[in-house]
Amino acid sequence: MVKPLLESLTFDQAKMQILHEGEGEKKDLKLKGVFIQGGVKNQNQRIYPLEEIKKAVSSVDSRLKSGYSVLGEADHPEELTVNLDRVSHMLENMWMEDADGIGKLKILPTPMGNIVKTLLESGAKLGVSSRGTGNVNESGNVSDFEIVTVDIVAQPSAPDAYPKAIYEGLMNMRGGRRLYGLGADSVYDRRAEHYLKDEIMKLINELKL
Repeated sequence: MVKPLLESLTFDQAKMQILHEGEGEKKDLKLKGVFIQGGVKNQNQRIYPLEEIKKAVSSVDSRLKSGYSVLGEADHPEELTVNLDRVSHMLENMWMEDADGIGKLKILPTPMGNIVKTLLESGAKLGVSSRGTGNVNESGNVSDFEIVTVDIVAQPSAPDAYPKAIYEGLMNMRGGRRLYGLGADSVYDRRAEHYLKDEIMKLINELKL
């Protein structure tokens, strides 16, 4: 039976690179790194065979090249649908290097995108979580694997910990909705950026990013 599969990598596990591409003040903030690992048993005791990773990455690449937008969230949702109010980025491309699926994503000027951008610029190490579907046998081998999207998650405080959800953590903290509002305001008002950075530091301390 096909089931949702969530696989997370920390900033360091993903060998994440923070990039600034473009010219002048219009430079885009991007993240590049390992989005899915193949051929090894991961924290969830699952193994993604190389051929499964190749097929899934090729499918994502085909969707992107055909003009399909693959949007991702600043969260770790278990459902497969993408919540537009949580969207923070979009995938630009994905390719294979050895047994890993490598990708690049662009941070968008959405409320959550601006919060992610400020988190990164404040020194927070954010990881990624692939969201997909597949079958898993008794040995943990995955088949019929498909990648729906790749999300941005807060780095776990312990190696085996479940990644902290940025959006949910934000909404549950005191003043979180105000911070979300500042993320929206900073799209149009540079003065809001100053207040956003101050509030982000509180979020970093509360979520222990």
